[in-house]
Amino acid sequence: MRIASFNVNGIRAAQRRGIETWWAQTCPDILAIQEMRAPAQAIPEGLFDGWHLAYHEGNLPGRNGVALLSRTPPAAVRHGFGHRASDPEGRYVEADYDLDGLALRVGSVYVPKGATWEGPDADPAKYRRKMQFMASFRSYLTRARREAAREGREFLVMGDFNIAHTSEDLKNWRSNQRSEGFLPEEREWFGSLLGPRTLVDVVRRLHPDAPGPYSWWSWRGQSFVNDTGWRIDYHLASAGLAARAVTGGTHRDASYEERISDHAPVVVDYATG
Repeated sequence: MRIASFNVNGIRAAQRRGIETWWAQTCPDILAIQEMRAPAQAIPEGLFDGWHLAYHEGNLPGRNGVALLSRTPPAAVRHGFGHRASDPEGRYVEADYDLDGLALRVGSVYVPKGATWEGPDADPAKYRRKMQFMASFRSYLTRARREAAREGREFLVMGDFNIAHTSEDLKNWRSNQRSEGFLPEEREWFGSLLGPRTLVDVVRRLHPDAPGPYSWWSWRGQSFVNDTGWRIDYHLASAGLAARAVTGGTHRDASYEERISDHAPVVVDYATG
């Protein structure tokens, strides 16, 4: 069973850049998408033929929007996670699936980018907004994981967390220690989600000692060419599902010119049966 997550940086732009070729070659069973950036009626006609779509487009035109695509219809779909400020924005969608004898509860999340609290680029309002989102989302993930377990389902949350967890997760970590996405409090929060009885960072489990694999590179300069990236897109799975992970990592585009997005898809193969 192949499951993927992809921040497409605009689904219409991603179509122009060849996302249909990518998923035809990759053949995921479930695909989580972030930053759709399109109302439902503006999604290109026929783009999702053959898929079942669960979509939370949000109320901010041209921004956000999260989706789950699946080859099997979902048994249930939920929009948001109970955070009053962010739920209307289209930052979280969740669905239940029954695949090859494996029952799953799957979420697609787009965490706010945030900002620093102090310094020349500080934006305290954006900083507080991200901190509030994270606090509420951590509580929700605990509830969702436990509810899934009571229903006999494994739990998986995927998406763009806009946080690099450790120094192995970004190239230039020394110069970014006070940058949004690598702040000590962000990293501490991310670490608090993980544990052998809670959630497992699946790709890091598969690549315990390697830098990256990075999932985001700036469009500017030589970041992509020099692989000066950040790993900010994740599969976080309940222990039982994480133990089923066979292979996984990022599908980095072959060249700058062939990039579909400023992010790369994170793709994991899980054993079934």
